[in-house]
Amino acid sequence: MGMKPLTLETIARVTGGKYVGDDILKKTCITGVVKDNREAYEGCLFICIKGERVDGHDFAGRAFDAGAACCLAQRPLDAPRGPYVLVESTLQALKKLGKYYRSLFSIPIIGVTGSVGKTTAKEMTAAVLSQKYNVLRTPENLNNEIGVPLTLLSLKEEHEAAVIEMGISEFGEMSRLADMVRPDICLMTAIGYCHLETLGDLNGVLKAKSEVFRYMKPSGLAVMSGDDALLGALDPGVRKITFGLGEHNDYRAENIKTHGSSGVSCEIKNGDACVSVLIPAFGSHMVLGALPAAAIGRELGLTDEEIRLGLLNFSTVGSRANIFDTGYITLIDDCYNANPNSVTASILSLCTLPGRRVAILGDMLNLGRDSDELHRGIGILAARSGVDCLICCGAQADAIYKGLISTGLEVEGWHFPLKDAFLSVLPSLIKKGDNVLVKASHGMHFEEITEELKKLS
Repeated sequence: MGMKPLTLETIARVTGGKYVGDDILKKTCITGVVKDNREAYEGCLFICIKGERVDGHDFAGRAFDAGAACCLAQRPLDAPRGPYVLVESTLQALKKLGKYYRSLFSIPIIGVTGSVGKTTAKEMTAAVLSQKYNVLRTPENLNNEIGVPLTLLSLKEEHEAAVIEMGISEFGEMSRLADMVRPDICLMTAIGYCHLETLGDLNGVLKAKSEVFRYMKPSGLAVMSGDDALLGALDPGVRKITFGLGEHNDYRAENIKTHGSSGVSCEIKNGDACVSVLIPAFGSHMVLGALPAAAIGRELGLTDEEIRLGLLNFSTVGSRANIFDTGYITLIDDCYNANPNSVTASILSLCTLPGRRVAILGDMLNLGRDSDELHRGIGILAARSGVDCLICCGAQADAIYKGLISTGLEVEGWHFPLKDAFLSVLPSLIKKGDNVLVKASHGMHFEEITEELKKLS
């Protein structure tokens, strides 16, 4: 089984576009949707997107060569080798198509948002639900206004549930995403310090993310962090379940134990019910992804055993809290992204490991006017939590270093404004047997540092 039927004629109607091509082919059903001609295949729809550097319209011919059934274009194509639908904006048309195609499904769709831990919660929820259902999940981090409709358009007849990540950076963006996703369940992780340069403050972040609730049915469900003061007090207008460590939460974690690289275990309690789980990922904060996954699993009819097995089958994505023994050091590669919430969690998890603890921290980007203060707070936290050596790399990371110095504690500290300068002395700062955490915003490209750490011997 593949896609639900979506003909070229329907695509033109839904997008408000003009069909250009042989009328005989109008009833052709597409087999999928791609935006990169290198991923085109027999029967697919190729979306011509004009980017900053590359214009997809220039690659329509190659998409047809690869077997594409049709293209979606916002300007006439030169000598097209197949039919195309001409629209005013391919981006807007893609969103209209994603919204329409989602409406053909009556399966439970879970929308995942929040400032920290979105992808982890998404993956854990999908891992749990996969014990009972055929689940579609957002691949990698395709959580924006292009990635979300492409994910929706990858739904197949055989899918029985979908877990869709929704990432935003400005007001109105969540409305545009939620209008397509129309989640039956909204999972909202903590509200934290991200995109403050566009959203202002934490109340702005909450307001922007709460746009999602306007696009849910009255029968919908909100699953949100009850430890977060803003979310705990929020009335989403639909039924609400809270999770966290506080006793007031509907789902709470107790007896949390870290087992180094083996993972973290806990008991998930809901009223009188209790299920013991092991999450094979590094860091006690991982339980904050397991709690909503268990709550949603139970809401959708899973047994405790299915929930336990689902969490046991969870695996991290990309450079998210991957912990491994290189033979020289224990490396915690967590350089996918960083904000004060996630960096705090990573430092506290590092400090549960026995042996020398080294934190290599970089700039946390897009924090707005409070950036210096937030970076400084991380330095203070690192010093007081038990980090033995703190290496700060980047222009804004200078404030992390200053925070460390301000404590007066005898912790080895370094600041390198430039990554190259640090890489040249890195081997002399790291000792055999060290536990080394690498954490920074994605734009800092700290994967270069993790690659050098892997070479140490």
